Amino acid sequence: MNTQDHPALKLFAELLAYPSPSSMEHRLAAHLLARLRSWGYAPQQDGVGNVWVRLTGRNPGAPLVCYAAHMDEIGLAVHAIEPDGRLRVSRSGGLFPWKLGEAPVEILGDRATITGVLAMGAGHGAGEQAITWADVSVLTGLTLAQLAEAGVRPGSLGVPLRAHCGPVLFGDPADPLVAAWTFDDRMGVVTLLRLLERLATDHLQPACPTLVAFTVQEEVGGMGAKVLALRERPEVFIAIDGCPIPPGAPLQLDGRPGIWTRDRRAPYDPRLIVDLCAAASAAGTELQPVAYDVSASDASMVFEVGGAARIACFGQVRANSHGYEVARLAVFDNMLRTLLHFVREWGK
Repeated sequence: MNTQDHPALKLFAELLAYPSPSSMEHRLAAHLLARLRSWGYAPQQDGVGNVWVRLTGRNPGAPLVCYAAHMDEIGLAVHAIEPDGRLRVSRSGGLFPWKLGEAPVEILGDRATITGVLAMGAGHGAGEQAITWADVSVLTGLTLAQLAEAGVRPGSLGVPLRAHCGPVLFGDPADPLVAAWTFDDRMGVVTLLRLLERLATDHLQPACPTLVAFTVQEEVGGMGAKVLALRERPEVFIAIDGCPIPPGAPLQLDGRPGIWTRDRRAPYDPRLIVDLCAAASAAGTELQPVAYDVSASDASMVFEVGGAARIACFGQVRANSHGYEVARLAVFDNMLRTLLHFVREWGK
């Protein structure tokens, strides 16, 4: 099998071509709008950049449910430009420099995208030390005038060079692992796109009035989801996002998705957890519950500001979170099967 043989990986690779650091999701959003229209939907977009589709439910009196995946990715931000054209950078979202290494990056200027390489100093004689953003710069090979012509300035954002982002299949060919920079949260976007394609192709209707949303700026505070939820007022907000594996987490890197039970912002709705686990069982899989102390999702950040009464979050279990992430290939189809069953049956 190669990455073009699996529908989730084929779509993921397609979306990966559009860099989307937080606040610069417009390229990816334009692609999603075109794809959704090609399936016969009438997507909407608001001023902050969220994209969503509104679906009528078979039970019009049921609560409004929003399923959301965020379009933005972690990256780096320029905060100073040296006279020799070197860029001083810091993180955008939860990115640590040691996750990137001395790797090529794309800096998204206002008028052009440039390529640079992260530099962390000479290895000879350096010894062992923890790398912080203060130790990191981006070598550009360009003059100040050339950087200005490209529109590179303090505040410009960067991401790893797309050619280095994968996805890569490896391991047992019968049950492979897959790695990429990063699944967070393009694979959530992929899952919702596959859901919408299936609903359109098979002429299926959700049980509840439904919003399927692609949000912005989750990695810097859930900004897009908050705007969406406070305007639309769904009763239920379900984020489709991955489950990292911090030390001690009872998660296995197998074909079973994970489901969040709490995080640093909020507890998740116990009844929704039970109902999503039942949907997974009906779909032929199982959800792995996990409680987090440090993570947060669009769902918990929406709940924190009163944007929804009930929340949930589930998705692929992923190693190497916020880096070159690894998941079991089988998990992506199990996410879709679980979600499709829940959307069609819950609240009918």
